[in-house]
Amino acid sequence: MPDYHFTNKDFKIFDIEGLEPRMEALKSNIRPKLENLGAHFSEYLTELTGEEQFAHVAKHARRKTNPPDDTWVSFSTNPRGYKMMPHFQIGLFGDHAFCMYGVIYESPDKKAAADRWLDNFELFREFPQNYQVSLDHMKPAKTPLSGMSDEDLEAGLIRLKNVKKGEFLVGKVYQPDDEAFKSDDIFLRDLEAVMDELVKLY
Repeated sequence: MPDYHFTNKDFKIFDIEGLEPRMEALKSNIRPKLENLGAHFSEYLTELTGEEQFAHVAKHARRKTNPPDDTWVSFSTNPRGYKMMPHFQIGLFGDHAFCMYGVIYESPDKKAAADRWLDNFELFREFPQNYQVSLDHMKPAKTPLSGMSDEDLEAGLIRLKNVKKGEFLVGKVYQPDDEAFKSDDIFLRDLEAVMDELVKLY
């Protein structure tokens, strides 16, 4: 089994009915990869950002009925959690994987992050325009930068700033047949290249 990259079997886990069966498959197939990605990229991001980064692998511990639709490892400078600050995240839904950076609604840093990114708006056009934006990390829907006008992007950042539930994450999306999943080494190098881009927002 690969140590880092995702396979069709991993994506199909999200088709499994029932909380316990899906969680069991997540724990045995995907979580070890997320743990490995966490170990690798906590070191990589520590070097990249100059601040110690800690990996947080999703445990889905609060779920009692509905099985998770996605799973992930997130990185932050806080060893206790990541939701309260802008963070990097690697994860997957049933139809795609992703590597993103952004801020979610729990963060008290939302307004400061939105202002900073609005002041450096040109960065979003310097990124590869196949990178995608998520305005709700709980939903799989994302929009390519190439499909967003400057007005669309600005509206997303203003919503992050002014709306309590506002979120904004940007990064690369990987389809299940993506070339990056051909080997662990290819996937790791690709993720590193994405983080080298996204750190411009850090």
